[in-house]
Amino acid sequence: MPKSKIAWVAAGALLLSWGGTQSYAADYNYDTARPQHHSATGRVTKIETIHHAAHNSHAGAVVGGIVGGVLGHQVGSGRGNDVATVAGAVGGAVVGNEIEKKKRGEQSRDTYKVTVHLDDGSTRTYEQEYLGKVRTGSRVRVDNNRVVLR
Repeated sequence: MPKSKIAWVAAGALLLSWGGTQSYAADYNYDTARPQHHSATGRVTKIETIHHAAHNSHAGAVVGGIVGGVLGHQVGSGRGNDVATVAGAVGGAVVGNEIEKKKRGEQSRDTYKVTVHLDDGSTRTYEQEYLGKVRTGSRVRVDNNRVVLR
């Protein structure tokens, strides 16, 4: 395989495996930022859902892109061969990424950022995985940084 085609396959696999920019705001732990060790009461003023995507190493996309590029290179000649190589790399990267996700069994999850106006006049925000029956407007108690119905 000519070096230029190998470079194209590798570049395509690398671009497909790159996840772009990542937001770290969703990983911020509001519970540790505002520690509260006593019980307090208040009213829920806002609930936001935070979506946490599953972690993906992108190794499946890289390997799939390389394999797909090599297989695509076996098709056609001239410009058609170049197109088949790139299409194989793209398709292989997508398939490889999906296989990795299924193999790891990781799934995305949601958490909830609950803002509570406490009876002492302060407002605090807590992040938790389960709301139960807590809704906006609910009277709640905060125990160990967890918002629960009173």
